[in-house]
Amino acid sequence: MAGPDETASEMTSDATTQNPTAGLLEILEDLAALLENARALPLSTNIKVDRDQALGLVDELRDALPTQVARADEALGDAERTLAEAHRQAEEIVTTARARAIELVEQEQVVVQARSRAAEIVAEAERRAAELRADADQYCDGRLAEFEQDLAALTKQVRAGRAKLADRLESGSPRVRWESVADPRWPQQRADRAD
Repeated sequence: MAGPDETASEMTSDATTQNPTAGLLEILEDLAALLENARALPLSTNIKVDRDQALGLVDELRDALPTQVARADEALGDAERTLAEAHRQAEEIVTTARARAIELVEQEQVVVQARSRAAEIVAEAERRAAELRADADQYCDGRLAEFEQDLAALTKQVRAGRAKLADRLESGSPRVRWESVADPRWPQQRADRAD
C-alpha cells in the first residue's frame, strides 16, 4: 500500500519492476489524466496544466523508453537463442540417427533388415527434429506476437498523447522549449495516488 509521502516517480518505478510495459502505460495514463483533469481557462478551450508535473512525466517517458526497447531486444535475443539451440539439437539428433543407421548397416545382420531399421531411425529422428523446430518456431512467434501487441498498444497511446499535445499547440498555447527547461521536478505528492 502506498504511503502518503511516496512520490509518483517511486510508484512508477515499482510498477516498472513488476511489469515493464505497465511502467510506460502508467506514465502515459498519468499524462492523459493530467490533461483531462486540468482546469479550463475561462471563456476558452485552453487548459491550465502544472508545467513541472507535465515535464516530469515527459522526462519519465524518456527515461523508461530505452529500457523498454532494451527489454524487447533481450526478449528477441532469448527467442533467437532458443531457436538456435532447437536447431542445434535437431541437427544433433539427425546426425546421431544417421550414424546409428550406418552402424546398423555395417553390422553382420541381413542388409535388408538393417536398411529398413536405418530408414525408420532416420524418419523418427527427422520427425522429432521437425517437431522440435516447429515448437521452437511457434515459441518464437508467440513471443514476437506478444511484443508486437505491447508495441502497438504503446504506439497507440503515444499517438493519442501527441494528438492532444498537437491540438493544444494548434490552439495557440505556448510551446515548451526543451533546451530552456533547467531541471523539472516531480510533485512530492499526487492526490490520485494517495492511499
